[in-house]
Amino acid sequence: MILKYILLLVFTLPISFGFSNEKKPNILFIFADDQCYETIGALGITDIETPNLDRLMESGTSFTRAYNMGSWSGAVCVASRHMLNTGRFIWQAQQASNDAEKERSSGRWWSEYLKKAGYKTYMTGKWHVRASAEKCFDVVSNVRGGMPNQTPEGYNRPLVGMPDPWSPYDSTFEGFWKGGKHWSEVTADDAISFFKEAKKHLQEEPFFAYVAFNAPHDPRQAPKSFIDKYPLDRIKIPPSFLSEYPYKNEIKCPHNLRDERLAPMPRTKHSIKVNRQEYYAIITHMDEQIGKILDELENSGMGKNTYIFFSADHGLGVGHHGLLGKQNLYEHSTRVPFIVKGPGIPKKKKITAPIYLQDIMPSTLAIAGVEKPNHVQFHNILPLAKGQDKKSPYKEIYGAYLDAQRSITVGNTKILVYPNVPIIRVYDIFRDPFELKDIAKTKKGKSIIAQLFPRLIRLQNQMGDNLDLRKSFPSLASKI
Repeated sequence: MILKYILLLVFTLPISFGFSNEKKPNILFIFADDQCYETIGALGITDIETPNLDRLMESGTSFTRAYNMGSWSGAVCVASRHMLNTGRFIWQAQQASNDAEKERSSGRWWSEYLKKAGYKTYMTGKWHVRASAEKCFDVVSNVRGGMPNQTPEGYNRPLVGMPDPWSPYDSTFEGFWKGGKHWSEVTADDAISFFKEAKKHLQEEPFFAYVAFNAPHDPRQAPKSFIDKYPLDRIKIPPSFLSEYPYKNEIKCPHNLRDERLAPMPRTKHSIKVNRQEYYAIITHMDEQIGKILDELENSGMGKNTYIFFSADHGLGVGHHGLLGKQNLYEHSTRVPFIVKGPGIPKKKKITAPIYLQDIMPSTLAIAGVEKPNHVQFHNILPLAKGQDKKSPYKEIYGAYLDAQRSITVGNTKILVYPNVPIIRVYDIFRDPFELKDIAKTKKGKSIIAQLFPRLIRLQNQMGDNLDLRKSFPSLASKI
């Protein structure tokens, strides 16, 4: 009789033994391409309209210093996305990317962990990863490549005093309109279809939806009504505007790099205004599609049990420092929006502690109840979002681009290291958020270099970074 009573307790009170019959939370990941951290209206940095991202900020927590580590190639998005899906830091992710399909098939992949945890997985939009999207996710729709097709007319424009050969709303240039419907709208439609599919499994399994926009990558196309929101007299030139970056060749960001060829060199304020007009317009158009996704999620009844993460793979110059692309380590190119909303996440909260955007991956594993695998190097930032942790899991933020640029940021102090010049630039990103004033030659700047250069060398060793900066800076190296 006693044994029967004990067995009854075991099978009727599973929660007491660490189990729960509650359904795991859903996970919605919304990913932008090339979206700089400053392009959310609610942040008050840029005159841009993003009402739906604004409301996501209002209903969740924002990390205002989320970074991408950089890239081993000019296609920064490839490196960023491999880091995200493998959970590995940059140089380990590069190795993993060479055998990405094996990584996936061995289960060492973001979506594979969530599948094993009982999630129904969905994917649409930009992938740009060497593993098969169709194998990574249960349901896949409209997988896109690195970017919509660009045309010759889309480069080296506009020229002052000459007719612009390209239009951001002329669908004959294809690009985002290739196939007949703007890709951002197709992505939103796919996400809404996923929710309807997921609702069928409401009582059985949670969902993980990977919704990746190609916007606002070039060709930066949007319907004319969105371009009209931003007349050129509304567009402000970036405070860090330069007609030409002095070290563009040495840092392997020359004018013949594809991204940099979008606008003429030397840069003109007119061409930068036009490029930013189109950048803001495609972001606002994407924001409208994100609004449709958020509305449908709420209307489906699944919103309350869903964590939403929004971020971008990296930022973009679009005229800052005379640069158009993302192949640099300035804040505008390494820093991205990062918003999380969901059960237990505070509303209207902003966190300045630095993190990496790829921290999304282990954060979702924690939501799914998956123990962090040994190879995953990024961190679960949900305790930080919920106020359980007060400090960033990172003592410093590392940046790398090819063998031409390195950076380390500690607190508000940052050094950019250009071994091919050679030169080290120093910025106080709190007092000088647009990195206008290089203080390397000041007494304070020299002291910062003396402190941070050795830390960068140690951080390189931890990262598996083989670039020997000592050769370019022997006087500094001799003091380590």
